[in-house]
Amino acid sequence: MTSKVVYLGNLRTECEHVKSGNTFITDAPTDNNGKGEAFSPTDTVATALASCMLTVMGIKAAQMEDVHLDGSTAEVTKIMKAEPRRIARVEVKLNLKGVADDKNRKILENTARTCPVLNSLHPDMEKEIIFNWM
Repeated sequence: MTSKVVYLGNLRTECEHVKSGNTFITDAPTDNNGKGEAFSPTDTVATALASCMLTVMGIKAAQMEDVHLDGSTAEVTKIMKAEPRRIARVEVKLNLKGVADDKNRKILENTARTCPVLNSLHPDMEKEIIFNWM
């Protein structure tokens, strides 16, 4: 088992990663009857995309000489759609540090574009990925 999710009431869940015991809370968003006091389930999907991209880029960077992505960030915007309610668009702006070489940048961008989360999202969902090399 990967995780356990407990419904706490009031449109809130507690999610536990079984192996580590780490937990986080989700709330329904304010535009769907919730308080919006924590990540919504769809927020976690959009955020997982950015986290996955940075993770696989970090794995690849560790295999490269003199490439370090420490301090890189991602800004995530999720846009919902109705009928049926779903994520219509995710925008991820990656602010990447530590890579001066164009060849390495291209390798890392291709790595991000093949992350497991991106490959798992529905093809109808719009995805905008911006690489901002700093």
